[in-house]
Amino acid sequence: MDFEIGIITKPQGIRGEMRVLPTTDDPSRFELLLGDEVSVRNKAVTAAYKLMSARLQKGIVIIKLEGIATRNDVETLIGGVITIPQEKALPLSEGEYYVRDLPGLRVESEDGEFLGVIGRVLHTVANDVYVIEPSPGPDDGEPFMIPAIKDIVRTVDIAAGKMTVRLMDGLRELKP
Repeated sequence: MDFEIGIITKPQGIRGEMRVLPTTDDPSRFELLLGDEVSVRNKAVTAAYKLMSARLQKGIVIIKLEGIATRNDVETLIGGVITIPQEKALPLSEGEYYVRDLPGLRVESEDGEFLGVIGRVLHTVANDVYVIEPSPGPDDGEPFMIPAIKDIVRTVDIAAGKMTVRLMDGLRELKP
């Protein structure tokens, strides 16, 4: 299974460079992939490209892919998801996890109240946001969002399939 590391947002100049919103915790990892093949999944099409250059600029990564020479070429890739093979993923340290492992985790409050499961992860410049889907039922409420920050997310236990959160006032009102 491939790892998502970024989303192409727009062209950078006219020579085929593009701006990428990194979806990896370590945007400098793009520089470690220079000369390697990455995949770009855009709509129903996935294509492989060699990563020719990468540089960080104010939280965004600017990259150049082999075979992408013009602004028009980049525009066909906007919204594309950049992925790498699992063997190219950075190793995890103690207490770390891959974002791709979060959907489906049970979410509970610190008091043990079941809140739902993580339906999807939204990537923003500031921090990720988890969309919590309540269990199906007539009185279980609507989906809501929680920011992926330490003040809210208390523990993540991938092996147990559970996330514990501090449920602050107003949090359930954040709708996707």
